[in-house]
Amino acid sequence: MTNTTIPVSAKITITGDLGSGKSAVSKILCERSGFEYVSTGRIQRQLAQELGLDTLEMNRRADTDPSIDERIDGIFADLGKDPKGYIVDSRMAWFFLPASFKVYLQADVAVAAERILNDPNRKSEEYETKEEAIEKILARKRSENARFLAKYGADGTNMDNFDLVVDTTNKTPEQVADIILSGLASKTKGRSFTRFH
Repeated sequence: MTNTTIPVSAKITITGDLGSGKSAVSKILCERSGFEYVSTGRIQRQLAQELGLDTLEMNRRADTDPSIDERIDGIFADLGKDPKGYIVDSRMAWFFLPASFKVYLQADVAVAAERILNDPNRKSEEYETKEEAIEKILARKRSENARFLAKYGADGTNMDNFDLVVDTTNKTPEQVADIILSGLASKTKGRSFTRFH
């Protein structure tokens, strides 16, 4: 475990490929920092409950009701004004929290597919075969990137938008968390650090 001092108001935004370990890494970062965890999924579930919908119905409604996305996006934007530290697991938090330490996690798509297939908690992402998983992972990535680019002008495929890019294919979540915390410490102290791992 890396022994680094984390600024109490730091915001670490985590985005990346499906199956790259975002949730597992975020959990470790929260344990090591004591920061609160914020995720798009959790916010969407809370909002759906408020609206008396399930998440699928809410996502469908969001296609025609821009106020849903605006409420979710506004929550992330407000975090930037909060003096507390947060670990934020979200596709778009890097865009709405420009002063955050922006991390992108990559993974070989075949390894990502194996992780998803072997994760019993991923009830909403069940595939019959590894080939189907790979095909749908890539399709979802293309779809999301196109939607965010069209809606916000935010290009999640441009790695220059991120402070740190980590390939998690052959790394444990603990190793990835170490790299992130070391990178944040270096940035905080104004030191140069390797952006790609």
